[in-house]
Amino acid sequence: MASTPTAPDLATEPSSHGGQAHPIGLYLKVWILLFILSTMSYMVDYFHVQGFLRWALILIFMALKAGLIIAVFMHMAWERMALICAILLPPLCLLVLVWLMAEEADYTFLTRGVFFK
Repeated sequence: MASTPTAPDLATEPSSHGGQAHPIGLYLKVWILLFILSTMSYMVDYFHVQGFLRWALILIFMALKAGLIIAVFMHMAWERMALICAILLPPLCLLVLVWLMAEEADYTFLTRGVFFK
């Protein structure tokens, strides 16, 4: 007669219940990488980087940190592509629409400047 697994048996085997067990080393590496990226972001201010380079570096470091947090701590790296697209595509579409509206606003502003002097 085959015996069914009991509760303690299920607790000792993480793969038997279908859950994902990520090693603690992965989380520690991501925390260290986030700390390094934050330090580099603060170094931009410490070394008084100015102009376009300053904002480009700050935005790059911000995007890298946000991507790491989303991928690892929100477990998006292990999700299906359909779920990733369902979560990431709508904000991307909104950003494109905001960019288009900003371009139209610039055009309208410049056109008013030309004709209403």
